[in-house]
Amino acid sequence: TRTFLTLFTRPEIVIGGYISGVRKKFMNPLSYMGIALTLSGLTVFLIQKFFADKIDLTGISSVGETEFSRSYQEFVYDYSSLLFILYIPVMALPAYLVFNKVRYNLAEHFVVFTYILAQYSLVSFPVSVILLLTTPENYMVFSLPLLFLTLLYSLFALQRLNRYQAPALIGRSIIYNVLMMILLFALSFGILGLLLVSGVFELKDLVPPKA
Repeated sequence: TRTFLTLFTRPEIVIGGYISGVRKKFMNPLSYMGIALTLSGLTVFLIQKFFADKIDLTGISSVGETEFSRSYQEFVYDYSSLLFILYIPVMALPAYLVFNKVRYNLAEHFVVFTYILAQYSLVSFPVSVILLLTTPENYMVFSLPLLFLTLLYSLFALQRLNRYQAPALIGRSIIYNVLMMILLFALSFGILGLLLVSGVFELKDLVPPKA
């Protein structure tokens, strides 16, 4: 509880403290991420078990169900924890390049975003459960604001660690977002390419069946 609350109000105390060697006052990042992955896995289990037919993870349900959409969703369900962890370098590398007044190395930025993404998972879990129980068909729609809030929280945590002046903060935030989006798209296309090469689906599977 202390780690969770302090990460909201003074993330630099938890994150900066751990990196500088304070290891007993707050939960370490691996343990914190372990709890987050457990809750994330529980969310995926609930979706698979009770709501899989009401949630589309591809965003293309409006054009009809395709073999691709089914294969992609199965992949996301099966490797949800791995995909979640892959977001750490996607967010950490731009921060290392842009938000680094404090001079953390890349590995230390991994620690930063292990805490940040674990915090996102812990916050989103009760929200996800409520959405699944009330409006599962709108689960993905309502998940987007949570992702946006996570981005804002990431910038807040980075600013608390680095303490830039307002003009520098604005400029670096824009550059950070651009770099992160580039890496995010690269990761997405890399996953699609891997699924295509491994034979999970073929290009023709992207076409919805005729009515």
